[in-house]
Amino acid sequence: MRLIARHPRLLLSVACVLLAGAGAMLAAERSSSAMADAATAFLASLTPEQRQKAVFPVEGDELTHWNFIPTETFPRNGLTVKEMTDAQRGLAHNLMKAGLSQRGYMTATSIMQLEEVLGALEQRDRDGGRQAEGFRRDPVRYFFSVFGTPSKKQTWGWRVEGHHVSLHFTVANGTLVASTPSFFGSNPAEVLDGPRKGTRILAAEEDSARALLMALDASQRMQAVINGVAPNEILTTTKLPITPLSPVGIQASAMTAAQRELLMKVIDVYAGFMADDLAADRLARLKKAGLEKIAFAWAGEAERGKKHYYRIQGPTFLIEYDNTQNNGNHIHSVWRDFTNDFGRDLLREHIASVAH
Repeated sequence: MRLIARHPRLLLSVACVLLAGAGAMLAAERSSSAMADAATAFLASLTPEQRQKAVFPVEGDELTHWNFIPTETFPRNGLTVKEMTDAQRGLAHNLMKAGLSQRGYMTATSIMQLEEVLGALEQRDRDGGRQAEGFRRDPVRYFFSVFGTPSKKQTWGWRVEGHHVSLHFTVANGTLVASTPSFFGSNPAEVLDGPRKGTRILAAEEDSARALLMALDASQRMQAVINGVAPNEILTTTKLPITPLSPVGIQASAMTAAQRELLMKVIDVYAGFMADDLAADRLARLKKAGLEKIAFAWAGEAERGKKHYYRIQGPTFLIEYDNTQNNGNHIHSVWRDFTNDFGRDLLREHIASVAH
């Protein structure tokens, strides 16, 4: 508390997080209700054959069956957008909008559309003899799944997943929502030519972290930069269960107030992909665990366009970002929760309450 008292701007940030957390509690029922309504409408539009593909029990291994690589190398279950009518696609997108902010929804759908750009780039390479036949890139090859029965009182969940998008939501007792893991990727990270030249779908994730790195003084940067070479992938990949990585980097307690504000801006980029109450819940949880305990670590080069990696880790959560593949033009990023990925905490509480 002495740390906060010495820095009025940090005190203001904490107050905002507290208010956001209170708002999340008030809004949680509205958010979960919106998801239940959207999922119910989506399922009602499906044929029996489509429902068989889309619906799974909330208990079982399918809930945690996830990845962010192409479907050719990771077979997926669920109903693809390609198999839906236009009306059904609209209802599926309404479900996404119920769980995501406008920015989050635009990010997810932009990543899906980027498959067309990636497909064209790969076809050009194949035509030029520089690449063998590879993956099928398709903006409608994304899978929607519902777990259990959507309800405003019971426990259920839903998922949308495909190449470079993996979003998971679990609702317990009709009000409590878990929204991790949440993965966004982009290949290319920046479109270098063609009609969409200059497009950077995940620009905020990259630029906000680099701004924080550049704001550190020389001694602080020595703490923050853990390796001159970035790893080839996010270190946690799709591990289950997720556990904290080694506690390296520079902690928020060793930053100035202005630097901590930059740290929170990076976190806000990731939290802000979610609907307002889910974002506020994420911020409230990390605040409760201690903002001063959050650490920022960077690996690789600082110059834009070079291979780099960073992570932000607190007692309850981990953000990982890697941009090394395709010569530093291919982003993978994820938010994980150490206790509540796939709603593990919520499901345990639900099962315990039912048994009782």
